[in-house]
Amino acid sequence: RYASGQDMVSILQLVQNLMHGEEEEETSQAYRLQNVGEQGHMALLGHSLAAYISVLDRERLRKLTTRILSDTTLWLCRLFRYENGSAYYHEDDREGLLKICRLVIHTRYEDYTIEGFNVLYTKQPVIYISSAARTGLGQALCNQLGLPLSCMCRVPCNTMFGSQHQMDVALLDRVIKDDVESGKLPLLLVANAGTPGAGHTDKLGRLKELCEQYNMWLHVEGVNLATLALGYVSSSVLAATKCDSMTLTLGSWLGLPAVPAVTLYRHEDPSLSLAAGLTSSQPVEKLRALPLWLSLQYLGHDGIVERIKHASQLSQRLLENLKNLDFIKTSVEDELSSPVVVFKFFWQYSNRDQTSHAAQASTIQHPIISNERHIYDTFNQWLGEQLAQLVPASGVDVVELEDEGTCVRFSPLMTSAVIGTEIQDVDQLVDCLKMKIPVLTSTLQLREEFEQEVRRTVGLLYIEDLSWPGLGVVRYNYHSDGKNDDKQEKELEKINTELLKKLNELESDLTFSLGPEFGGQKNCVYIGMVAEDLDVSELVETIAATGREIEENSRLLENMTEVVRKGIQEAQLQLQKANEERLLEEGLLRQIPVVGSVLNWFSPFQASPKGRTTFNLTAGSLESTESTYVSKAQGTGTTPPPTPTSSLAKQRLPGQKIFKRSLRSSDAFSETSSVSHCDDLEKVDPRPPPLFTGQEQGPLETEKAEEQKEVAQATKTDTEDIQSDKSPRDCTKVEDQEGQR
Repeated sequence: RYASGQDMVSILQLVQNLMHGEEEEETSQAYRLQNVGEQGHMALLGHSLAAYISVLDRERLRKLTTRILSDTTLWLCRLFRYENGSAYYHEDDREGLLKICRLVIHTRYEDYTIEGFNVLYTKQPVIYISSAARTGLGQALCNQLGLPLSCMCRVPCNTMFGSQHQMDVALLDRVIKDDVESGKLPLLLVANAGTPGAGHTDKLGRLKELCEQYNMWLHVEGVNLATLALGYVSSSVLAATKCDSMTLTLGSWLGLPAVPAVTLYRHEDPSLSLAAGLTSSQPVEKLRALPLWLSLQYLGHDGIVERIKHASQLSQRLLENLKNLDFIKTSVEDELSSPVVVFKFFWQYSNRDQTSHAAQASTIQHPIISNERHIYDTFNQWLGEQLAQLVPASGVDVVELEDEGTCVRFSPLMTSAVIGTEIQDVDQLVDCLKMKIPVLTSTLQLREEFEQEVRRTVGLLYIEDLSWPGLGVVRYNYHSDGKNDDKQEKELEKINTELLKKLNELESDLTFSLGPEFGGQKNCVYIGMVAEDLDVSELVETIAATGREIEENSRLLENMTEVVRKGIQEAQLQLQKANEERLLEEGLLRQIPVVGSVLNWFSPFQASPKGRTTFNLTAGSLESTESTYVSKAQGTGTTPPPTPTSSLAKQRLPGQKIFKRSLRSSDAFSETSSVSHCDDLEKVDPRPPPLFTGQEQGPLETEKAEEQKEVAQATKTDTEDIQSDKSPRDCTKVEDQEGQR
C-alpha cells in the first residue's frame, strides 16, 4: 500500500486520526485546553517558514538568520532589563543551564579543551542548587556533564528566619568555605526567582555578592522573572538583572505554542561560547528564534506587558479574597505582589481543651492530633482536585511542599495565557472554595465522633485510613462458625458488598464506595465528605443493623440449603418404604405384567389411600399430607417469622432525608411539631369518641354521638339475624352434601 506513496488528503486524514484517535468529536474537543489564537498561528507559522528559509542560498540564509537572531536577542534583553546580553534558544528548558555549566567549566579550567576530564581530578568542581529547586535537576546535570553526583551540593532552605523556601545564605557560605578548604572548586550556583513549588525568590543580592567573593557563576531561573517586563518590579526580583545568566520560558508566560526557551547570559569570549555550544556557526541552528521573532512582533511590547500584568492581577485578586476566608492559610512571599498563590485548608482545634492536650502529650497523644499533618494533606489533596474539576479554567493544581505539606497552587503566569483565565474564573474559584470549606470543617469535626461510635458498636470494625478524604472507613465483621480463612474471606466480601449496595439505595446525601482503586483496604465501606447536620449515631446504627440483617439472611439461606438437602433424602427413603409396603399388600402375582392385569380385572385390589409428605419451608421439616386427604383442606401451617428489620423507625419532618439531624432552632418549633403530631394521632384513632364526658357537649357533638350509637345498634342486630338463620337442619344438610361429595 505504501510502496507507491499516498496523496496529501490521506496523509492529513491519518494525522487527524492519530491526534484525536477513535473518540467522538465532542469528546476530542474537551481535551483542547489551549485555544490557539492568531499569536499562536504566528508561532506555528515560524516553524514552516524556517523549513522554507533553510533552502535559500548560503549567503542570503546567513544574512537572514543573523538579522532574526540579533533582533530577537535585542528585544528580549530590553524587555527583561538584561543589558549587554547574548541569547541561546533551546527546546528543553534545562538545556540552557547545561550549556552554561559547560561554559563555566571551559572558563575555570583552562586546559579542559586539551586534557578533558583529567583536569577535574586535581580540583573537583562543585555545583550548588537549592533544595527547593526542580526535582531531578542536579542529577540531570551530572548525567549530561559526565560528573559524579558528589559534584552536586543541595543547599538547605531557611529554618529559623525568613522564608522557608529561600536558600539559607549563611549556611551556603559555610559550605563553600569547607569545599574550598578541602581542595574543591566552587563552580556555579543555581538560584530561584520563583521556586517551582511556592514561587518564592531567593535573596539574589546577597547570593550575587557571595558568588563574586568566591568567583562563582550565578544562574537564575523561575516564573517571577516574567515580572521584569512590568513597570513595577520588586527589589528581590530586580536583583536578577545582575546575575550572569537567566532562563526565560516565554511559551507558557505568553501562551505561545512551540516556541523555544531562552537563556540570556553575559560572556566576553566568543570562542568559549562556541566550544560550550551556546553559539553555532550553522545558519539553520539560528532559525530556532524565528517562531519567537514572529510572535514578539505580532504582540508588541504593550501586548507582552499586558499579558504578564493580567496574570499578576489574577493572583492578586485571589490573594485578596483568600484573606477574608476562615480556615484558609496562604503561603506567599509578598502579599502586595505575588505571582504565585499557594494556600491550604487549615482548621485549628480551638474547641478542644488545651490543657488536656498538654496532659496527653506526656502519655498517649490523641490520634487526630498525632496524625494531623497526614489528615490535612489528604483533605487538601481532595480540595485541590475538586477545585480543578469545578473550575478548570482557573488552572489550579496540587503541589507538595516540604514544610507546608499538600497545598493548592494558583500560578496564572504559567497557565492563564494558555487556557485563558479571566477575573470571573477567579471569582468562581472563590465561590467554590466557600462551598467546600464547611464540608471540610464538618467532616473533620465528625471524624472522631464517627470513630468512637463505630468502636462502641458491636459487629463493626473501624479501619483507620489517613489517606481517605472523608468521614471514615468501616467494616462489618462476619461471625464465622469454624470456617476456614478462604471461605470466611469470601463471606466477608459478600456481606460488605451487599452492605454497600443497601447503603447506596438509601435516600441520603452521603457517598458510600469501595474506596480508592489502588492502595485501599479490602471489604470495607468508605464514607465520603459529610455536612454538619449529619446524625452520626443514626448512621452507625443503620450500618450495623443493615449488616446484621444481611448476615441473618445469609445464615438463613445456608441453613435452608442444608434442610432442603436432608428433606429430599428423607422423602426418597419414604418413597422407597411406600413401594415396599405396596408390594407386600398387592402380592407378587399382581406385579407380573399380563397376569397382574387379568387378576386385577377379576378381583380388583382396593388399597387404602395414603398421603405423601410436603416440605414446609417455614418450619424446615417434612409434614404428612394425610390430614389434607381426610379433611380435604390445606392446612395453614406455621406462621412465618417476621423479617428482621432495622429498629430505626425515626420520625422525620417532611422532606428530611435520612441521617439528618432535626433543626433545633427554637423551642417553639419543637412544641409546634409535637402538637401537630398529637393532632395527627387523634385523627387516625380507630376508637369511637366517648358518648358522655364530664364536660358539656355542643349540639354538633351530641348529634354525631347519636349517629354512631344507631350504626352500632344496627350492626349488632344484623349479626344476630344472620346467626339465627343458620338452623341445625341446614347444617346437617351441608354435612350430608359433603359426605356424598
